[in-house]
Amino acid sequence: MIASLLIGLREGLEAALVVGILVAYLKRIGRADVLPRMWAGIGLAVALSLTIGAVLTFGAYSLAPGAQELIGGLMSLFAVAMVTWMIFWMQKAGRTMKATLEGGLDRALAKGGLWALVAIGFVSVAREGIETTLLLWSMVQSFGSAPMALLGALIGLAIAIVVGWLLARGAVRLDLRRFFAWTGGFLVIVAAGVLAYAIMDLQEAGALPGPFTTAAPIDPVTGAVATGFAAFPFGWAFDLSGAIAPDGTAATILQATLGFMPRMTWLQVIAWLIYIVVVGAFFLRGLPRRRGARKPDAAASAPATAQPSTPADAAPAASASPTALPVTTTEGTA
Repeated sequence: MIASLLIGLREGLEAALVVGILVAYLKRIGRADVLPRMWAGIGLAVALSLTIGAVLTFGAYSLAPGAQELIGGLMSLFAVAMVTWMIFWMQKAGRTMKATLEGGLDRALAKGGLWALVAIGFVSVAREGIETTLLLWSMVQSFGSAPMALLGALIGLAIAIVVGWLLARGAVRLDLRRFFAWTGGFLVIVAAGVLAYAIMDLQEAGALPGPFTTAAPIDPVTGAVATGFAAFPFGWAFDLSGAIAPDGTAATILQATLGFMPRMTWLQVIAWLIYIVVVGAFFLRGLPRRRGARKPDAAASAPATAQPSTPADAAPAASASPTALPVTTTEGTA
């Protein structure tokens, strides 16, 4: 529930900010008359997200067991890819999101067509909606607790709507850059867990070698699939089911936050580690650096009794001083 709440909060706030920018801009330029068209596009995006969720949820019941695992694994891989792309897209496009959205509205208004405004509303919200649907579906498949996961997502979306409305009215202030940095890091960990679950599904379906296929190494003593270093690379990496109940609260929390399962295969562990190291490194590298005052140079640290500068020398110093101060951007603070 906590993991899905944070996902719903982050994705919902992204969508709320986008909608808030679009609505505020249309009102500012005196074109509130076209708002119904944009709301129609937003409604279509929400409907598409719900439809995808329903198809994934109820369509799986008509599939054979092996096909369910195969489709589930492939969809989970797609969810991981989409979430990863959105994390880095937000890092790059977040700084110019407002200008990009307003430019798109200007072009749509210049064309004057009905569908142009509908498309703006649809595209602006559909990305977050589809991403949230795929990620939540993969989490529900992994955790096996659909009611709690969906409840958490709904609570997160409700909070996001309220916060987005308060931000639009100027009632609250929020450091959005820090918020998206922390939640982006959380999504990296969640996506790694979904990736590990996708590997398990594909191994159960026989699409990848593992403990459920003939490639599994067998323990000569017990006759079961081997566990530990002797089982590398297609056996079990570890089995802590005796200490951590797979259906217990501790296992659910660990899986929701860290992607940890009481029993994991070597391919799962390898995929989890590679994703965390590679994607995590690129994510940390893309985080905005805190801008502060620069270290004083020799001239700046000279005693006050030094010879006064000429007016010509003072002008560059005066013009350079603002750049040494922290800059608060619209995207960084609402």
